[in-house]
Amino acid sequence: MRAVCFDGFSARPVLRDVPAPVPPPGGVVVRVEATGLCRSDVHGWLGHDDGITLPHVPGHELVGTIAAVGGGVRRFSVGDRVTTPFVCACGRCPECRSGNGQVCRNQTQPGFTHWGSFADLVALHDADTNLIPVPASLDAGAAALLGCRFATSYRGLVHQARLEGGESLVVVGCGGVGLSAVMIGAALGARVVAVDIDDAALARAARFGAVRTVDSSGLSRAAVLAALAEAAPSGFDVSVDALGREETAAAGILSLRPRGRHVQIGLFPSDPVIPMGAVIGRELSILGSHGMPAQDYAGLLDLVAADRLRPQDLIERRITLGEVPDALVAMAGDRSAGVTVIDV
Repeated sequence: MRAVCFDGFSARPVLRDVPAPVPPPGGVVVRVEATGLCRSDVHGWLGHDDGITLPHVPGHELVGTIAAVGGGVRRFSVGDRVTTPFVCACGRCPECRSGNGQVCRNQTQPGFTHWGSFADLVALHDADTNLIPVPASLDAGAAALLGCRFATSYRGLVHQARLEGGESLVVVGCGGVGLSAVMIGAALGARVVAVDIDDAALARAARFGAVRTVDSSGLSRAAVLAALAEAAPSGFDVSVDALGREETAAAGILSLRPRGRHVQIGLFPSDPVIPMGAVIGRELSILGSHGMPAQDYAGLLDLVAADRLRPQDLIERRITLGEVPDALVAMAGDRSAGVTVIDV
């Protein structure tokens, strides 16, 4: 099969022929229809994930049809159109048994623990636990994006923060995951304010449902907080840091009303200093969101089916496998918010 591979961290990826995968016991091989190009793939290529073994094929947001089924799979058959969370749960550990496969202690992740979806075919483990049927009518790019960006934002807002219609939400950082949070917040009926340093990202946020935007470029923390206080004088009910910087997390936390909820989605390059005085004094909640287990996708899919949420609107570029090496390298030095989908 064709696959985009890299033989060393930060070494230029190449498209080449490699052996096709075989389905693991309890797993499947999926013929990839479309797969998202995510900043997490860049982090893996740069060597920021110590679970990657070289040579490696990245890619973890995907949709496709089952090409082969391993022994023990009961719920799925060859030809089924499916997607999967980027965290594939084992279905057997205490976390999985409690319904929290997104933090499975035995998790596998295509594109990280094993070869991923920047290829014609990808192997997925524990199919009965992790696969999600996808209707033929759903756009392939939209379906692929449900596996990481939208699932992580949806779980953070709905299952963690319990965001409700009529509440106020501030999203700090309007890349792919931040814009998905804006879209989900708007679909749920929240009043969404978006913060970023990039005019194009803020324009996208406004187009996708933000009622107000804050350009934080060149502003001090005090100035950013003043702008947010003007947008929500009593403080926000929920904040999301979708970037992962000490300043962006602090802006989200300090903009909250008493008893507000902060969702941390962006990954930090190193552990940050958190304004714990505010957390204690206002009794704030700080919540993480790390994907979403397959059994919890129903609510997200309902929003998509009702056309209240359109992940495909976030897609700005569609490319081929042959264009992936250039795109992956370019993304390492580019902070643009547009989402790229690879049509395989």
